Amino acid sequence: MMTEKNAAETLRHHFLVASPWLADPRFHGGVIYLCEHSEEGALGLMINQPLDIHLGEILEQLDLHGGELDLPVYTGGPVQPERGFVLHSPDRQWQNTAQVTDDVLLTTSRDVLESIGRDEGPASFLVALGYSGWGEGQLEEELGSNAWLTCPASTDILFRTPAGQRYEAVLRLMGIDLNQLSDSVGHA
Repeated sequence: MMTEKNAAETLRHHFLVASPWLADPRFHGGVIYLCEHSEEGALGLMINQPLDIHLGEILEQLDLHGGELDLPVYTGGPVQPERGFVLHSPDRQWQNTAQVTDDVLLTTSRDVLESIGRDEGPASFLVALGYSGWGEGQLEEELGSNAWLTCPASTDILFRTPAGQRYEAVLRLMGIDLNQLSDSVGHA
């Protein structure tokens, strides 16, 4: 059971940055935005690894408007890579929307994609396929072994920083120079 102390230490709305010593190569150079973190586990989306598919292609595959949209779609993680997730600003809610914070919502229903395709979607958004997930205690164990660095998230980095600059931007937010990392680094 999550104690009051642990509940206050949730990493929801935090960035996880893969340390150079993370054993899983799928996450090397990765930045994950944590949408949920509780005693049952954690769920996040990788926000800096675009796939070789653009949003317009996905909208066309779903027979939706917006096939011309040349926006990146990210690999959210290795779990359920066929499932879509939209992180977005709180302009409105859709059928299956969860509030992460006052500034960030997560929607998994098709109606948000329909709105985006009609240019009626949220002002800021990021689309990912798949997610990164951890079971009970798994993320805490990985943090304890220095696999991840953490810091509170920034919506500027999440929605307004180009994907190729997010890793370095998050490290700067932490006050870390990538060239100065050592294998004794823990989480912030």
